[in-house]
Amino acid sequence: MALNKLTDLKLESIAAKARKAANTPNAKAALVGDGGGLYLSLTKAGSASWLFRYMVAGKAHAIGLGGYPKVSLKFARAKAQEVRDSLAQGIDPSLAKKEVARQQKIATAKAKTFDACSAEYIELQRPMWANEKHAQQWVNTINTYASPFIGKLPIAHIETDDVLRVLKPIWATKPDTASRLRGRIESVLGWATVHGWRTGQNPARFQDHLEHLLPKRQASAPKHHAAMPYAEIPALMQKLQGEGGIARYALEFLILCASRTGEVIAAKWSEIDMSKRIWTIPASRMKAKVEHRVPLSDRALEVLKAVKPFSQGEHVFAGRKHDKPLSNMAMAELLKRMQITGATVHGFRSGFRVWCGECTSYPFHVAEQALAHSLPDAVQAAYLRTDFFEHRVGLLRDWSAFVHSQPKPPKS
Repeated sequence: MALNKLTDLKLESIAAKARKAANTPNAKAALVGDGGGLYLSLTKAGSASWLFRYMVAGKAHAIGLGGYPKVSLKFARAKAQEVRDSLAQGIDPSLAKKEVARQQKIATAKAKTFDACSAEYIELQRPMWANEKHAQQWVNTINTYASPFIGKLPIAHIETDDVLRVLKPIWATKPDTASRLRGRIESVLGWATVHGWRTGQNPARFQDHLEHLLPKRQASAPKHHAAMPYAEIPALMQKLQGEGGIARYALEFLILCASRTGEVIAAKWSEIDMSKRIWTIPASRMKAKVEHRVPLSDRALEVLKAVKPFSQGEHVFAGRKHDKPLSNMAMAELLKRMQITGATVHGFRSGFRVWCGECTSYPFHVAEQALAHSLPDAVQAAYLRTDFFEHRVGLLRDWSAFVHSQPKPPKS
């Protein structure tokens, strides 16, 4: 095939005609050949660009060489000859171009900092986490402890020594925070490795790695929420009657339903069926991600009726701001004002559970279901297809009667 069929004058004339005919009924897309696979591609819109067409294994391929007139005829011919030379060496120029672009992308990505990667990872995982608080904990621990040391480092360059610089200052003094932070750094680095932004083993891994570089720590006993003994709850309930505000009702309702703080303060009127005496908490708000039905005792219904006039929105226990729920610290602050020591809001669930075991004959599964606990045995859980609702009606009725019974005088 003859080469160099075009000249600069011909090109200017062809391009001018294409621009003049652009967006008219006479406009046509066309290919004008210079020979040897080099073409000027004209669009109906009047633009022009260089194209090199070739065959590989019986299939037609094309590769762009740039727009005209920015890329001149002389330069287009030089680029076309480079493509021919590649083909003569058995190299597909289209694949080679994609590989160059891929390598450039990798090089750019490898320059990404740890802070940038951790931010991307958190946003990716945020929808999968139970609540916004968990995501904020990720942000806080990384910003506070990791970013000052490795935040600006390229993700590809972070090594074991860098991870140790982050962890050593808090490994002994803040063991729980340090352990969570290590796991979070490991997750971010692992995610970056999968994306091809770093290579090699994860320098934040603990087993067979950091466990030999960090000081050994004695296993600490698990910390439980401070709980008021169930025998003292009737006195608390009596004292609550003299308190004002929505938090006082929320705390009583929480105790009566053996519920968690988050479940109570986020409760909505749409979840309450007063006629059927049921509060249905959707799975999205439950720790185990399973819908939970709570039977409402007489006193629980009275509490709901008492707060109804103060609720102007969808939330049962309204906060100070319009259509916002009660603060998650409101009940804890109430206990503090009442000078209740050695007890937490969450601890009332423990008091309920001990009362179930010591003062009632309700089966284990019924008490656990009242607390919306998941069974530790997966096989048992698979076969347990009931929530023991009818049994729990009686259990929470008895619990209500107990907590509102006459307080026993303290032992001398």
